[in-house]
Amino acid sequence: MRNRLATETSPYLQQHADNPVDWYPWGEEALALSREQDKPILLSIGYSACHWCHVMSHESFEDADTAAEMNRLFVNVKVDREERPDLDQIYQAVHQMLVRRAGGWPLTMFLTPAGTPFFAGTYFPKTARYGMPAFKDLLARVAGAWQTQRNEIERQSAAILDALGRAAATQTAAALDRVPIDAVVGQLGRIFDTVYGGIGDKPKFPHPYELAFCLRRHALDGGTVAGEITKLTATRMAEGGLFDHLGGGFCRYSTDRTWTIPHFEKMLYDNGPLLALYSDAWAVWRDPLFAQTAQHTADWVMREMQSPEGGYYSSLDADSEGEEGRFYVWTREEVQTLLTEDEFAVAAPHYGVDAEPNFEGRHWHLHAVKPLEEVAGSLGLSRERAAEILASARGKLYGAREARVRPGRDDKVLTSWNALMIKGMARAGRVFGRYEWIASARRAADFLRGTLCEGGRLLATYKDGRAHLNAYLDDYAFLVDALLELAQSDFRADDLAWARELADVLIARFEDTANGGFWFTSHDHEKLIQRPKSAHDGATPSGNGVAAHALQRLAHLTGEPRYLEAAQRAIAAFYEDANDAPSAHVSLLTALEESLVPPRIVVVRGDEETALAWHAALAQSYRPDTMVIAIGNDAGTLPATLDHASPASGAAAWICEGAACRAPVHALDDIQQALGAQRAG
Repeated sequence: MRNRLATETSPYLQQHADNPVDWYPWGEEALALSREQDKPILLSIGYSACHWCHVMSHESFEDADTAAEMNRLFVNVKVDREERPDLDQIYQAVHQMLVRRAGGWPLTMFLTPAGTPFFAGTYFPKTARYGMPAFKDLLARVAGAWQTQRNEIERQSAAILDALGRAAATQTAAALDRVPIDAVVGQLGRIFDTVYGGIGDKPKFPHPYELAFCLRRHALDGGTVAGEITKLTATRMAEGGLFDHLGGGFCRYSTDRTWTIPHFEKMLYDNGPLLALYSDAWAVWRDPLFAQTAQHTADWVMREMQSPEGGYYSSLDADSEGEEGRFYVWTREEVQTLLTEDEFAVAAPHYGVDAEPNFEGRHWHLHAVKPLEEVAGSLGLSRERAAEILASARGKLYGAREARVRPGRDDKVLTSWNALMIKGMARAGRVFGRYEWIASARRAADFLRGTLCEGGRLLATYKDGRAHLNAYLDDYAFLVDALLELAQSDFRADDLAWARELADVLIARFEDTANGGFWFTSHDHEKLIQRPKSAHDGATPSGNGVAAHALQRLAHLTGEPRYLEAAQRAIAAFYEDANDAPSAHVSLLTALEESLVPPRIVVVRGDEETALAWHAALAQSYRPDTMVIAIGNDAGTLPATLDHASPASGAAAWICEGAACRAPVHALDDIQQALGAQRAG
């Protein structure tokens, strides 16, 4: 037996390198062996921060007897869903078909040698419980079915392949309107938790894209329901246990309705969009909680999630020392011992340590239970003094926590997830005037360009000096979008040029030229049982939606009609899907709205001091339909459509809509008036 995972770039695969299971990475070697030996494939898909992946590994994959059965009966393949989202998309969809419910991780699939699944599940226990069979017993049953029910399996395989083909089909709409745009808030409002915030019931996920869309509706339409959905949810998430009150950053989801106890893993792909959301929410409501949440999140990213080379790491594990949440939770005695009497008097009621334990009956996970104003009043303190005492207590608790055994960190660098964080850091840095955050985003972008871009094409993942894997639609779409955000925060002509290069590759190698829209994999990608093509938002936004939005904005900046045309074909291809399920397609609907009403572009030129001062002032207002680019006299040039000469002194601004620009404006107040006052909460 030879385990082949030790040399892989995925920390998840490396975690399994010492298993007694004869694991293969996905590839032709494993597929060929399955065909040669007429053995089905046992495909296990997970990721390094996944708690139940760890549980199944400890129970079954590290068990010699179970591993022996796996090796005898199957060709065993381990996949990191973060490095191979193409495989994960396909096999999660098949799980839904076979089991009639959503999948998850670990995903456990049994495939024919041709790669078509015939049995699906997620976590299976070592011994029968939770209404599930013991994994070892399941192995024998599945292997027996492969031997005795081959004809039935082949018929099922044909039906699955047919269903997958139909799932990727789209129908081009004859006409586009804003009907699905206007339907989103109503849909979300019906499942909005009006007490604790959030979309739906437990478990509660943060849904940053839906919240951002509601904030957009509040700003552009004045909808009170849309504003309340975003404001209440952002408040409750920041106060609750989903947010790390000591170290910053958000966990992946809450296990309860009240945002109290999270699933403790922290994912880069959540925190980038949430950083942007809290920055925009602060620009609308000026709530100090939103500013503080953004600051702590950005600080955490730079402190714990950015490599010395510049790229952002992928995630932090939920577990440490074999227990979920152990790094984050406290006993009351620990807190009392670390803090002074005055500090405990403020921190205990604020964080709920004076109440009953909230984690497994014996520990406390910190969350803002009692408002600081109320705590201060009960102690006869000013809010400012109580805040100083709480900051001192928080610093002591954080320092003590740092001495604990830390959760594992998945230190691979994913292009798509880095792009989401580049956008979040660039946006937050612009809104709050924190140029070190913008510099962090630029370092990451420069790292991607220098390390994960070869011959003009992107690679998907990097670790330990090795970049590889053909990039996906999300890598290109998210990065073009991020570069446009970076250009609005710190304009450099090179960023716009690179965005154009990536957009050209995206169209040339991903577009469905027959039906519109973009495939998830490139035209020269490995042939799989399905070529996914979807505009449905998930844990990350839809690649088709982001591509359409970014291409349109790039077209307006550059005057290149090919980008606009490709974006409009994508919107038309998925319009009917979005019309059927509007709230599941908010990324595409943002692009649809800007296809109906093009965004405004404000170009500020002049001496650097004045131009940057105007830019900073404009950045503190939330105008989702407007791009603002400031260019000093020596900062490079824009394409001819927007390239106006700098004034002889001071600065000037041009407000452009579509291909037309108004006469230059020479005073900041006049620009603000021309753009219109933003709507406040």
